[in-house]
Amino acid sequence: MALSIPFFDYPRVFTDDRDKLIRIFTDIGERGAFILQKDVSEFEHSLTVSTKSRHCVGVANATDGLELCWMEVGIQPGDEVIISSHTMLATASAIATLGGVPVPVDIGPDGLMNPDAVEDAITPRTIGLSPTQLNGRTCEMDRILSIADKHGLAIVEDSAQALGSMFDGRYAGTFGRSGVISFFPAKILGSLGDGGAILTQDSGAYARLQELHNHGLDASGTVQSWGRNSRLDNLQAAVLSFKLELLPDAISRRRQIASMYQEQLGHLEQLSLPPDPGSDPRHFDTYQNYELVAEKRDSLRAHLAQRGVGTLVQWGGKAVHQFPSLGFSVSLPAVEAYFEGCLMLPMNTFISDDDVGFICETVRGFYGE
Repeated sequence: MALSIPFFDYPRVFTDDRDKLIRIFTDIGERGAFILQKDVSEFEHSLTVSTKSRHCVGVANATDGLELCWMEVGIQPGDEVIISSHTMLATASAIATLGGVPVPVDIGPDGLMNPDAVEDAITPRTIGLSPTQLNGRTCEMDRILSIADKHGLAIVEDSAQALGSMFDGRYAGTFGRSGVISFFPAKILGSLGDGGAILTQDSGAYARLQELHNHGLDASGTVQSWGRNSRLDNLQAAVLSFKLELLPDAISRRRQIASMYQEQLGHLEQLSLPPDPGSDPRHFDTYQNYELVAEKRDSLRAHLAQRGVGTLVQWGGKAVHQFPSLGFSVSLPAVEAYFEGCLMLPMNTFISDDDVGFICETVRGFYGE
């Protein structure tokens, strides 16, 4: 039988914990606890504890969360928000949907928003920054915070891929006015469908976000403004509470896999790997993804596929500013070079040490070793 190592084994999100999940389904169903029940508030509280945040609002998905955050900031048509071009389209669309103008900038050596590029992109119309905490790594937030403070800009973090990641001992999603987490099934904390959460340290922002995500209703049930229906499903909240207990072990395993990749592939001159765990004491990376840059990327990917190894080129191999239909005309050399070679190897708790060894052996074989 041919070896098969999928990039992500979606059925195992359910099958690995089948009995526990069925008990959760049964409990929710028998209680009729489907919308905004105690399971949501309990999960929100647990997430604030886990991330050392002050407040949490569960939402239907992370894209909604980003839109709600910018609504809370008060974005107006024509307002500019600076983003990294190496991000999911939702970072930009959340701004554009509300009439704002996403301004993509270049990346640094780690693939994240380059603070120097941020400074250069600020105009009189700039009202905010949306750094993407990507692949389980947090940006250099000290520099980004300094720029935001200097120019009076709001920060909304796209931390969809960075739950548990830290910079200088502080968790992704807790640096700005607000930050968004995704619970897409393949995320480090994945639900059985869509789901997201907003973290905020500001009590006023929290109260406003609570209204916005539930039809504009305040805590007393009085309509205070227009809002929308973007509530974290109660069943997903119960599942996430269970999985949150397993998060430390999941992060530990991902960091172990990252170390194995580094040990077995780090000497190859044809590859540029993510930073090794512990290589920078300011960063604690959780390795939501393992994204490297490879020479002959497409041929390497085909070679891995022929041997049963699934890989992924993130976002179809294009940075945000490279989608012509969106009207961008900027040239960003670093991110463009990055996307010529970026490739994600399997990184999840379903793969074994032997799987990692086979993947690395296959990569080395491609480069003639």
